[in-house]
Amino acid sequence: MARPETVNQESIKNKTRGFSMKLSIHKIVILFASLALLGASVSSSFAARYQEGVQYERVIPAQPTTAAPGQVEVVELFWYGCPHCYRLEPYVNRWLKKKPANVKFVRMPGMFQPSWEIGARAYYTAEILGVVDKIHEPMFEAIHEQKRRMSTEAEIMALFKQHGVAEKDFKRVFRSFAVETKLRRARDMGHRYGARGVPTIIVNGKYRTGAQEAGGNARVFQVVDYLVQQESK
Repeated sequence: MARPETVNQESIKNKTRGFSMKLSIHKIVILFASLALLGASVSSSFAARYQEGVQYERVIPAQPTTAAPGQVEVVELFWYGCPHCYRLEPYVNRWLKKKPANVKFVRMPGMFQPSWEIGARAYYTAEILGVVDKIHEPMFEAIHEQKRRMSTEAEIMALFKQHGVAEKDFKRVFRSFAVETKLRRARDMGHRYGARGVPTIIVNGKYRTGAQEAGGNARVFQVVDYLVQQESK
């Protein structure tokens, strides 16, 4: 038979355990509520950092993309002769190494001046021949580091040959129907996007941003990532 004092002690212990459990549950509820509020706060502050009309603009009307279902297209409008495009390239390359898996990245030469056409022709020649990785950076470097004009077919062919492209392959593609078709589309889309210059980044045919809007080259792809996230929902 249990003694009265033993019963009282057990009763006290049970009450203490019950109180501790209630206190723990209360703490857990408060913790989850705090985390939810923190998450909402972070999400709203993230959205507040990037506002339409400030860090990016809406493309009106939205333009079709080449992305497959579930993908988000990111287009970079550029021109080889543009120093701002050249300075953005390291940021583009760093972002490409860690871009979201659902992003389809497309380079598109700007066609806003007649003199820009030959650089665009060079890019699409490299794309069709499958040598963009060999030619893209050297084109920028030839113009901005080596101070070569790269404004004639002969100059561009010399660079292609320097990087392992046969002359006959270059000549076969440089003025081909395939290149002409790509040039027409680039010229048309540049205007449809409402781009006023280069470099300009277009996200999923709906949003337009660049260094000026984002607040510098280092912030461009922070804005792009935010817009990709919005389009991935």
